[in-house]
Amino acid sequence: MAEPSGRTFSDADEEIMGATYRALREHGYADLTIKRIAAEYGKSTAAVHYHYDTKEELLAAFLDYILNRFVASIREVETTDPEARLTLLLDRLLVAPQENPDLSVALLEMRSQAPYNETFAERFRQNDEYVRYLVKAVINHGIDEGAFADVDADRVTRSLLTIVEGARTRSVVFDDVGEYERARATAEEYVDATLREGDA
Repeated sequence: MAEPSGRTFSDADEEIMGATYRALREHGYADLTIKRIAAEYGKSTAAVHYHYDTKEELLAAFLDYILNRFVASIREVETTDPEARLTLLLDRLLVAPQENPDLSVALLEMRSQAPYNETFAERFRQNDEYVRYLVKAVINHGIDEGAFADVDADRVTRSLLTIVEGARTRSVVFDDVGEYERARATAEEYVDATLREGDA
């Protein structure tokens, strides 16, 4: 499966994405403006508009940027061991977000706009499909290598990502970052019960 975004980011784009990240954490999606992003960028709104015509275009790029960073973090790991890679993926999905709860709130706000904003909807669909592809590929690799039980990889992948989505929503709705930690434990128990069955 091809990566959902072929977008590349210049140095200026990288700086604007960093500014967007900080502004989202500080103000949330509802109160995010180009002016506030520009303030974090340290330049004028015109400097931001030189690269992105609208806030919607900028935020679509930001969603691409987040996925690119996620994929890069997975590629940094040299091991091809399927168990280690699955652990890494689940940690990236359920441990890393605990460090940035404000960003989780902003992203959930953006997801809530997806039914009314086709640009956001398409980005979230692409991102979710690619994450599902990554998890499923690792599970299939583990089955082929004999590291995992012979299961329906698609079903297991969807179950794991349902746990992830539940944690994302509950952590924001109940203002409890501990939901991620509990979900990570649940995911590990599910992996033990389905993929490592009979290892003991």
